[in-house]
Parts: sequence; C-alpha cells; structure tokens
Amino acid sequence: MAATLSPYRLGKARDLYNIFNVFNSISWQFLAGNIITLLALRMGANSTYIGTLSALLYVAFFFLPLGKMLTSRFSMVKIYSFAWGCRAVGMVPVLFAPFLFAAGRQDAALFLTLLGAALFHVTRGVGMVANNPILSHLSEGPDRGSYMTQIQIINSAVAMFAGFVIAMLLGRDPPLFLYAIIMAVGIGCGIVSGILVGRIPGPEKEEGVKNRKIAETIREAMAQPSLRRFIFILIMVALVSGVSRTFLVVYSREVFNQSDGMVSLYAVFGGLGYLIVGLLIKFLVDRIGAKPIFSVCVILGFLSMIPVLFFPASISDNFTTVTLFLTFMFFMLNFGWLGAEGIMQTYFMGLVPTEKMMDMGILYYFGFGIAGAGGSLLSGMLLDAASAIFGSAIISFRILYAILLVVTVATLFLMRKLVPLGALPFKGALEVIFSYRDLKAISLLDKLNKSGDSDREEEILGALHGTPSSLAISGLLTRVKSPRFSIRMESIRAIDALKTFDEDVERALMDDIVHNPYTTAYRSARALGNHKVFPAVPLLRELALSSDYMLAGEAIIALAKLEDNAFRPQVERIITETQNPRLKMMGVEAFGIYRFPDSLALLLNILRRANPPPYLRDEVVLAMASVLRVQHKFYPLLVRFLADESLAPTLALDEAESAYEHYMSVHGRKRGKKGLTALGRHAKNLPPAVTEYVRNSNGAEMNRWINELPGDLVLAEVQIVLSEVALDDAFAGFGRLQLLIVHWAAHELRHWTHKVKKE
Repeated sequence: MAATLSPYRLGKARDLYNIFNVFNSISWQFLAGNIITLLALRMGANSTYIGTLSALLYVAFFFLPLGKMLTSRFSMVKIYSFAWGCRAVGMVPVLFAPFLFAAGRQDAALFLTLLGAALFHVTRGVGMVANNPILSHLSEGPDRGSYMTQIQIINSAVAMFAGFVIAMLLGRDPPLFLYAIIMAVGIGCGIVSGILVGRIPGPEKEEGVKNRKIAETIREAMAQPSLRRFIFILIMVALVSGVSRTFLVVYSREVFNQSDGMVSLYAVFGGLGYLIVGLLIKFLVDRIGAKPIFSVCVILGFLSMIPVLFFPASISDNFTTVTLFLTFMFFMLNFGWLGAEGIMQTYFMGLVPTEKMMDMGILYYFGFGIAGAGGSLLSGMLLDAASAIFGSAIISFRILYAILLVVTVATLFLMRKLVPLGALPFKGALEVIFSYRDLKAISLLDKLNKSGDSDREEEILGALHGTPSSLAISGLLTRVKSPRFSIRMESIRAIDALKTFDEDVERALMDDIVHNPYTTAYRSARALGNHKVFPAVPLLRELALSSDYMLAGEAIIALAKLEDNAFRPQVERIITETQNPRLKMMGVEAFGIYRFPDSLALLLNILRRANPPPYLRDEVVLAMASVLRVQHKFYPLLVRFLADESLAPTLALDEAESAYEHYMSVHGRKRGKKGLTALGRHAKNLPPAVTEYVRNSNGAEMNRWINELPGDLVLAEVQIVLSEVALDDAFAGFGRLQLLIVHWAAHELRHWTHKVKKE
C-alpha cells in the first residue's frame, strides 16, 4: 500500500477526486441512469427486458476478480483510469439504437442498447476493484465517515443538476435522436473522468494477498459472525434498494402513463432526496456512528414503499395527485435506500481491516451483484407474469412491493445484532437526532474543526459550554491539549458543563491537575469535584497542599463535594494556618459543603479575628447558612442587606413577622392540640425578641427563644452555638450574622409549624 498522505497532499488529492466525481456523476446520469431505461421503454421494451438491463448494473461486480488479477502488473489508479475511459467508449453502440428504431429495426435497436450497457458495466466492473482501496486511502483520518458522505453529496448534487437538464431536454415527447446527443455528451464526460482519476495518488497494490482466490475470501468472511451477518444484510438491502428504485420508473410509465420528461423530473426529486440524506449523514455520522443511521435509513426505505400498496387505482388519472404521489415516492425511496447504501459502505470500511479492503471489497460488490442482478431479473419476470395473470399493471406492482416489504422486515430483524463499531445505541441515536441541544453541539463541533483561528475557537468553545453534549467530548479533549491557554481553559470549562464523564475525560482532567499547576489545573480540579470523580480523591488530597493556592483551594472544595470526611481536619488546619485570603475563603466554602454542625464554632472563630476581609466575612456567613441548611433562601436576603446595610433591622423584622403570620395562617386560634401551646408562645415571642436583638443589640430574649426550642426540632450543637452568639458582645451590631440568626429562627418556626400540623 502507498504511504499515508500528508495533510497537504491529502487535501489536494481529495480536491481532484471531487472534480472527478463531478464528471463521473454527469457521465453516469447521461449514460446509465434513468435515461437508458426511458430509452428502452420508448423503444417498446417489456418489464423482463428492463429487468435484464437493470441486472447488467450488478453483473459488473462479477468482473472484479479480473480487475484484481491486473493489480499484480498495474497500479490500482491506472486500472481505474483505463477502465473508466473504456467504460464510456463501450456505450458508443447505443448512439445508433435510436436511428435503427426509427428505421423500423426494433430488435436491432434493443440489441445495441443491451450490448452498449453490457460493455459499459463489464469494463466498469474491472475498474471498480480499485474503488474501495482508493476511497479508503483518501478517507483516512477521524473524518472518514464525513468525507465519504461528502462524496455522496457531490454525486447527488451533480446528479440532480444532470437530471434536471435531462428532464428539460426530453420534455413531453422528445425525438429519439435527442437521446443519442445526450449520451454522446455522457461519453465525453466519462472519458474526462477516466483521465482525472488517473492523476490521483493511491495505493499501488495489496501486498501479500494478490494471489488469494475469491473462494478463500468467502470462506474467511463466512467464518466471522459479524461479517457473515453483514453480508446477508448487504444482499437484502441491495436487492430491495435496486428493485424498488429501478422499477419505480416502469411503475410511473405503465401505471400512470407519465412522459419521459416527467419521469426525469421525478428523478430530480429523487436526487434531492439523495442529496438531503447525504447532508444529514455527513452531519451525524462521525458523532453517532454508522449503525444507527443505517437502521434509520432502512426503516425510512420500508415506510416509503408502503404507499404503493394502497394508492387507489380510481385516482390514477388525477394529474395533481399522481404528480405529488410520484414526487414523494422518488424522493423518499432515494432518501431511504440510497442513504442506506451510502452508510452501508461506511460501515463496511469500519468493519474490515485496511489490508483486506480489496479482497473483502470484491466480496462486498459480489453481494451487490448477486442481489441486484437476481432481483432485477426475477422482478421483471414477476411483473410480466403478474400482468398476464391479473391483467392489471397496478396489481402486479403491489405484489412486487409487498414482497420487498417482507424482505425489508427480515433485514431489520437481522440488523439488531450488527456490531456497533463504537456507534451510539439506536435509542441514544434517536435522542440525538431529535435533540436540539445535541444537534447544535454537533454544528458547533463542525465549526470548531473547520476553524483555524484561536479566537474563533475560543468563541465556539464558549458556545459549547452553553450547549453541553456528550457528543462534544472527543473534540473538547483535543482542545485541552491546545498550545493556547485560553483554549485549554474554555475546553475544560465546556467539559465541566457535561452531564457525565467517561474514563477518557477523567484521565485527561487528572493528568491536567498534575502537569499544569498555576494554569488550568485548578479548573480541572473543580470539574472533578463537580462530577464526583471518586478515583481522584488521593490525588486531590495531595494537591490540597500545593503551593498553587488556586489549585489547593479547588482541591479542598472538590474533596468536600466528594464527601471525603477524613480530610476535614486537614481543611481546618489549612484554614487556621494560611494567610492567603483566597485559600481561606475556599476552605470556608468547603465547610459549607461538608455541612457538619461542629464547624460552626470554627467559622465563628474566623469572624472573631481582627479585621477579616469583607468578602471573607460574607463567605463565612454563607458557609454557616449552608451548615444550617438555609443558604438557598438566605443568599438573596444577604444580597439585599449588602446593597443597603441600614436595612438590617427592617429585613430582620420582616423575617420574624412573616414567620409569625405563617403560623397564624396554619393554626390561627386553635386550642388543645398537642404541642400547640409551646409553638404559639414561641411564635408570639419571636417578633419582640428580634426587635430587641437587632435594634438594641440585646440578645437575651433571642438567646432564651433559641434555648427553648424543642430538642427534637434542632440539634443541640446548633442550639448552643447560636444562643451563645446572640449574647456575645463581640458580634453585637454584626448585621450579617444577626440577619442569619433571625432568618434561621424564622425558618425553624415555620418548620415547627408544619411539624405540629402533621402530628
């Protein structure tokens, strides 16, 4: 095999291959697409003849071994180039068929058409031995599925354009010589495509397997359950796809009497279906994998055939209804079945090792050949026989498509056990397809991969943070190793927004906290804590003592989130000894996460020290609120206080009065219920106790109120600490703390009110 191409040479080779595909697709549409079927039908061919003509498309695959024999003497690119030129020249006899038919020689005209098609497909079969190896060579890399689908998109877009041109040229009743002109253009484009493909760098030959017989390849494939199952599925998909789409042209002509131009126009919509499914597959395949997309395409192909069974014959003369129906059929059959064929090839290339691609590729096309040739011949004979028996074309087509539906059901049953090849499960893939967030994430990742500007990458990573999706993991992990600090930081931030981590993400973050102190390590430590990555505990314990105070602080918080209670004494020591305000604040936050009541005394000691920084005071009070489990509602109260500290008495009294009114709304003037007397006394005493506490800095009543709370309502440790704080002169006039104690007291009164109500 040829050496792997450099990124620059690979890009140039792909560009040339894309141009080749443009000419190749035009040549195909002008020579072997629906036009050859329309010409044969125009010359009076029956369904059996059409089936034979269609079978030649698949007979080509049986000439792949001849092409393989040539690889021992010639490079694959040369074989491909020569065969493609000969393929186009082989259609020259068909140029004379319209003139012979016009001269009354129908038999000779049909013979020349069949001869030209046979020469075209035989030489095509010889050259196709190089198709998979060259395509595999050009699609190397993580974007294999996307690039292969891009080729499909190019082919379908050009096919649409060529089909539209044919439709416009043929119109309603075109002269036969016009077919000869169209095909002459197709021959010219085919020769050009052969020249272009000869300039593409590709694999020379398959080393070590050139003498293998096809029988050995078949035995090897049948010995592997995964490959054996795929080959059976391949045959069934190829059969249904080829027959359903080929005979849709005959269906349009024989059942609905559509003109050549209209059928060609329907084919344009078929090309549109192929183009759209290609765009969708390109968008999704590298994110969710080939298997689920394969299943979806087959299901859509199945659904698209059902209308043939139920379309009423009574409205077959209604132009508008028939036009809409056939447009839908051409679009959906191509959308489903050509999508299935395209993604099936992507799946195959992921299933087969590169070194076996040529031999297994021949087997792949043999499966297509057997299914397509046999299906086309048998379907043509079936239609003629059914028409003769029932005397109705529409019934014969219903029988044919009913059989195809049964084959598709069997295919879907077998597909359940296909090897995933790293793809998402079917249910997960559907969730992605119907998830706006995941689709937006995929779009952002595509933009990220195409971006060559670090500022643009940073902007997209910021958007990915706002659109968390597990599909973004691989792209984000790549950016974690970016040489630019801001890119690494945004990548880790976006990773932190994901719902779950896999082992690769956990490993990458732990590696980052070890090797990138003072930069991104602290952000990775935060992510490990947020996602409760318990294997990181030993490492986080070690780094909690790091000289990088940001990393140390985040490690402490992460350990608290991971409920590492054994490390709590170390956190106490760090808070006590450190002079770093940021590290002290992060240690305080950790105690708020631990939520141990015995931490209240330590937190109060921090406030007792001389001149604690303002933000440290706020952090301590919020940590105490978390320990008391009132942080959620206390936080907005603290924010209002900090905006205007003179509001402290008013805010405190509002809390007390609100709690008292809540008690009155629940119990009012009830008497006699157990526990209600003590509750009523406490409810009545709270507002005056709070008034004395916040207006006159007299905490005696507040101390008594707290101490008289029932033991089954509040923990003794909390009761002791808070009642003492109410009397402590060191905290007199300390608005933050007073507001917290009042808020907690109001909370406990509400709690007590509900407790008594339930008793």
